[in-house]
Amino acid sequence: MILQLKDIEKSIGIEEILVNVSFIIEEREKVALVGVNGAGKTSVFRILTGEWDATDGTISKMNGLRMGYLPQMTNEEITAAMEAPTDEDLLTLYDALDAVFDPLKEIEAEMRRLEQQMAEKTGDALDTIIKRHDKLHTTFKEAGGYETTSRLKGVLRGLGFPESQWTQPFGRLSGGERTRALLGKLLLDRTDLLLLDEPTNHLDIESVMWLEDYLRSFPGAVLLISHDRYFMDKVVTKTIEIENKKSVVYNGNYSHFVKKKAKDREVAAKHYAENQKVIKHHEEVIKTLRSFATEAAIIRAKSREKLLDKLEKVEKPAEDPSTMRLRLTPRLNSGNDVLAVEGLTMGFSGKTLFSDLNFEMKKGDKTALVGPNGVGKTTLIKLLVGQHKPLGGYIYEGVNVRVGYYDQNTALSEEKTVFQEMADTYPRMGQTEIRTTLGAFMFIGDDVFKPISALSGGERGRVQLAKIMLAGANFLVLDEPTNHLDIFSKEILEEALREFTGTLLYISHDRYFINNTATRILDMTPQGLVAYDGNYDYYIEKKVAQIALGHLKVETTATTQTASSQKDDYRRKKEHDAAERKKKSHFTRLEKEIAATEAAIADCDIKLEDPLIASDPEQAPKYYNKKVELEETLLLLYEEWEDLT
Repeated sequence: MILQLKDIEKSIGIEEILVNVSFIIEEREKVALVGVNGAGKTSVFRILTGEWDATDGTISKMNGLRMGYLPQMTNEEITAAMEAPTDEDLLTLYDALDAVFDPLKEIEAEMRRLEQQMAEKTGDALDTIIKRHDKLHTTFKEAGGYETTSRLKGVLRGLGFPESQWTQPFGRLSGGERTRALLGKLLLDRTDLLLLDEPTNHLDIESVMWLEDYLRSFPGAVLLISHDRYFMDKVVTKTIEIENKKSVVYNGNYSHFVKKKAKDREVAAKHYAENQKVIKHHEEVIKTLRSFATEAAIIRAKSREKLLDKLEKVEKPAEDPSTMRLRLTPRLNSGNDVLAVEGLTMGFSGKTLFSDLNFEMKKGDKTALVGPNGVGKTTLIKLLVGQHKPLGGYIYEGVNVRVGYYDQNTALSEEKTVFQEMADTYPRMGQTEIRTTLGAFMFIGDDVFKPISALSGGERGRVQLAKIMLAGANFLVLDEPTNHLDIFSKEILEEALREFTGTLLYISHDRYFINNTATRILDMTPQGLVAYDGNYDYYIEKKVAQIALGHLKVETTATTQTASSQKDDYRRKKEHDAAERKKKSHFTRLEKEIAATEAAIADCDIKLEDPLIASDPEQAPKYYNKKVELEETLLLLYEEWEDLT
């Protein structure tokens, strides 16, 4: 154990933020902290880093525990940091990250000084210097002193920084690049526990996959907050949910947590219903006894009331947010041919971004456009919806196609409230339908009356997405639709898009979202577009196979590592699935053997109860001995069954 939180409570004024949070983190453990937005996840981080003091409870830490913290910075905080330059901003990107190794460089410098002194000393003085040098050398080696350069370059490449950018001043990095660089510094500084708040923000898919590999092999422990479910499935081994200000610990990754939580909800709902039934029965009996108005009946009624007071009351389970539904219905059906692109070429300032792109979209296609940052995905989307004009090529739109385009930067009416923005856009829509839709996008209660001018960037994006969802378009074109959505809102949107009868094209870095919604992948590379008919897992499987056969060129070290990792994951999945099938087959066989053995024992009992057999000196011992053998066999079968389950 390196960290333990026990019965942590936190209040601000009269408002309770956390009421009962307890969990343990062990060495090398990879843990996810999940919950809806506002549940208190970041509050836990603030308490762990000392930014906040807990109102009650205890925190126990391993002696000398070193923690590294990557906060989730808002655009305003990033802008403020960039407007207040520090000495670090004058360093190059490479040197800023290399500064993490300054303590190791000091050890190395002292080793060199000691080596010079060895040539000048003799006797006891030399022995003292050699012992000091050996001790420093051991420390230097164990801390990875001989690997600093390779680690630094690996992290820079893995986080998507090309070598041409390594010499760029740190102060000239964009907000997203700066956040990636800060993540890189944390990864290089080998701490005992990493606290990461949304570490995959500002990373493209390839960099996220690299980060998964890095964190899985990271020698320390990791506690992270993330809305990237695919990422959590790959990295974490334990999931802690903050719900109703309390913590619940689930051993396993995110998908395991979802399944276990659903079962727990079902059991809790059943217990609550049974408890309510018992309470109602007692109350009805008490009411009936009191109606008799006799002394004996009243005594019995009071006795019942005492029994009811002692009865444990089961708390009503929290409402399952996954029960919310969002329906997307096109007002007009398009023709079968929705879109055709031929020879599309685009560039800026005399530089070609992409050229000769060709693809088609048919009615009902649900296509995810993927590829590294900077390859031109958003530019392609803007061409398709008419916001840019191509340098060459043609875009053909089909019959009765009505486009609904989502872009987080689309302007909203600053003077209106969220509700007014929706109501004025759709004047024929009822208040209930508008509020239900806004609720699916996390605008609950009085949130719908917030002025647009007071909304954060993420909240504005959610309003715009809600407007697009109600537009009745039959061809939805979405640029990063899940940004700023919590997990439950993503799941609501996923179900709506799966049931959508129109056509869908979107850009997303959320692989879990892609896996659950896409039926086709368009992989955009510097060489062009490659189509894969399937979801994200299918796309990765095919891409890994192509790389293994040498049919697909691997451009970067990160891609090589990614492909290798995915190949290993695929192999492990196949082995796991085969083992599960074997286990299931074994389980089925055991149950049949148990049933047959129980039936045979029952048959022996019937025979022994027969007076003719029971009185027969040959038949009775025969069936008795057979029954004993069967019971011993049954006991072994039960033990095997229990081990398997």
